[in-house]
Amino acid sequence: MDFSIIAEYLPRYFDATLLTLRIAFFGTVYALILGLVCSLVQYLRVPVARQIVTAYVELSRNTPLLVQLFFIYFGLPKLGIVWSSENCAIIGLTFLGGSYMAEAFRSGFESVEKIQMESARSLGMKTSTAIRYVLLPQALAVALPGITANIVFLIKETSVVSIIALPDLMFVTKDIIGTDYNTWIALGMLVVFYLIILLPISLIAGKVERRMRHV
Repeated sequence: MDFSIIAEYLPRYFDATLLTLRIAFFGTVYALILGLVCSLVQYLRVPVARQIVTAYVELSRNTPLLVQLFFIYFGLPKLGIVWSSENCAIIGLTFLGGSYMAEAFRSGFESVEKIQMESARSLGMKTSTAIRYVLLPQALAVALPGITANIVFLIKETSVVSIIALPDLMFVTKDIIGTDYNTWIALGMLVVFYLIILLPISLIAGKVERRMRHV
């Protein structure tokens, strides 16, 4: 193991990690928002919008992120819609992650008995208030494991965004392998940096899940 080579590559991996984290953060946050909205549309059985959400979920879950990125980055410019590589990556993660988050939230909502929402409404609560104080807290306790798994899944899916010329962790690794042929060092550093990102998230999420079970 040549530590001088590792030291030489570290700045590139640090920069790539920051980019990966930025894409993963915004993609995950927007996916959570989109998933929550979609699941509420389905739960409340909003006419027309419910059918649109169902079609979106099926389309998103049954097409690979790679195909979605190709469509966003290479296809949309043909229609005059041009975004930067980073924005395309965030939009792609949001589009994919939103459907998975919607299913996680939906399972949580379905675990809450309908009588609780009906009781809240009969007490004079607005639908929005009942959702906020009655439905969401109970649903989140059930949906949290699925949401956590989806967050980890989306972070790992960032490895695909290198296909649209983003210098993320995977891009840097492939570049080093292609130019310097230091395959094992590059792959080892890739694994280490992904572990640095993912392990804390998994550990924190596990603690939060255990605490919510006892609340």
